[in-house]
Amino acid sequence: MAVFGSGLLVLTSPLAVLAPRLAPILTSAARLVNHTLYVHLQPGLSLEGPAQPQASPVQATFEVLDFIAHLYAGADLHRHLDVRILLTNIQTKSTFLPSLSSSVQNLAHPPEVVLTDFQTLDGSQYNPAKQKLERYATSCYSCCSHLSSVLLYPDYGAGEIPVDTSNVPLPSTIRPASPVARSPKQPVRGYLRGAVGGTFDRLHNAHKVLLSVACVLAKERLVVGVADKDLLKSKLLPELLQPYEKRVECLSEFLVDVKPSLTFDVVPLLDPYGPAGSDPFLEFLVVSEETYRGGMAVNRFRLEHDLEELALYQIQLLKDEHHRENEEDKVSSSTFRQRLLGSLLRRPNERPDLPSGLYVLGLTGISGSGKSSIAQRLKGLGAFVIDSDQLGHRAYAPGGPAYQPVVEAFGTDILHKDGLINRKVLGSRVFGNKKQLKMLTDIMWPVIAKLAREEMDVAVAEGKNVCVIDAAMLLEAGWQNMVHEVWTVVIPETEAIRRIMERDGLSEAAAQSRLQSQMSGQQLVNESHVVLSTLWEPHVTQCQVEKAWNLLQKRLPKTPQAQEWQ
Repeated sequence: MAVFGSGLLVLTSPLAVLAPRLAPILTSAARLVNHTLYVHLQPGLSLEGPAQPQASPVQATFEVLDFIAHLYAGADLHRHLDVRILLTNIQTKSTFLPSLSSSVQNLAHPPEVVLTDFQTLDGSQYNPAKQKLERYATSCYSCCSHLSSVLLYPDYGAGEIPVDTSNVPLPSTIRPASPVARSPKQPVRGYLRGAVGGTFDRLHNAHKVLLSVACVLAKERLVVGVADKDLLKSKLLPELLQPYEKRVECLSEFLVDVKPSLTFDVVPLLDPYGPAGSDPFLEFLVVSEETYRGGMAVNRFRLEHDLEELALYQIQLLKDEHHRENEEDKVSSSTFRQRLLGSLLRRPNERPDLPSGLYVLGLTGISGSGKSSIAQRLKGLGAFVIDSDQLGHRAYAPGGPAYQPVVEAFGTDILHKDGLINRKVLGSRVFGNKKQLKMLTDIMWPVIAKLAREEMDVAVAEGKNVCVIDAAMLLEAGWQNMVHEVWTVVIPETEAIRRIMERDGLSEAAAQSRLQSQMSGQQLVNESHVVLSTLWEPHVTQCQVEKAWNLLQKRLPKTPQAQEWQ
């Protein structure tokens, strides 16, 4: 069976019957689709009989909302799939209509294959049900012209799919603010306008539950607040957050796919209240377990400003059954960012001017980031390490290539009695003086770069194939032009300040001043191929470095002369 980029899964079984079958259904779909899997809920649809089946509305009940959460939770086991449950035919009680629009919905990724859990009487893949399935899919959605169809049940084999149709309710995942007990079959109220907010970094299945519930509840307009600026400062590994524009782009595509009939206002969220605290036309707010208190605070804020309270809908967190040490036990963007550490983020540079057979990494990071400890770990794995600070000492030494130019530029009063350059005096001369600092760097940076290239020849002579240039000012000096990849070590600025104060005996103000004179972690990451962090225990750092090293080995040139990457 071929593997298709995008697919459409039409689910026809009643939800209570379908729930225990989801795992094998999703697994089978994941084998056939490798990019986007759209899911269309149409319980009770029959692909047999003389009439061509038509899409019909599904009443939104708490069972439906729970099923949506259940399906996204199950889909998290297949993370290569971008699963999107289409909500066009799911309607709240106040909008429940006897028939749906006959227009065909355009999807961001037109399906190449349509799949269904519908079970035919003869179990054959070759019967009229497949033709009806294809016609049904194309009558609802824009599909590829050569649409293929698959009936999933015959692939399972006899006895693999449970046939028990007992009506067992799904675990409750949606909790309205009202303390009144709700039943699974209870219809969900519809509202004209509502809101939902979040960071929405690397849109994942927990986000999709939150957004889908909001889309079901809203009949006309949904305001979506996307955290930006000050609200991002407390995030884990904020340097790896997708840019605001990218998050909005992914979010908007998903929303239009799942419910194009809504008007979406996607706006930056710059304070804890956002539009939910001030828009008098909003009626509901969807929150997670973590942000429920924030929702309560929004309502207090609204009451203080003579606005009506919003109906709150609280969504249970999706558990991440495969979280690792130092990762959250919920499906989380923070975890996804952690898993990027050590991975290649962009294509390496081609550097034909570097010594043949030597692959050069530039290692950088803000002061206190733990960059030097990473360099030593890489050395332990077999890399040849060039310490730019040591090269600087050699350059400053009497007879060194920078000694005379520096003395001529800054005068003999920067010398000790023994003729050595007093780096503290020289530092005080250039610190805070851009003109003097540029005069010094114009001398030093080309000299250190030349010494580094000489060290690369030493690495080749020693039979090394990976060389690391450890340099805090790598990017400022322009030395990224002599490396294949830039590796950056990041930590929160507050932790960097604490480490600098402890290591160098500086005041907090002096430590902050040192960081302000350097490129920020975000600026460094923007130019980096690999990002690492020493925020956690040493053994966690070691695992990161080993992961990065092992991935590096796979993309090293196959031969010293090869330019193709494995």
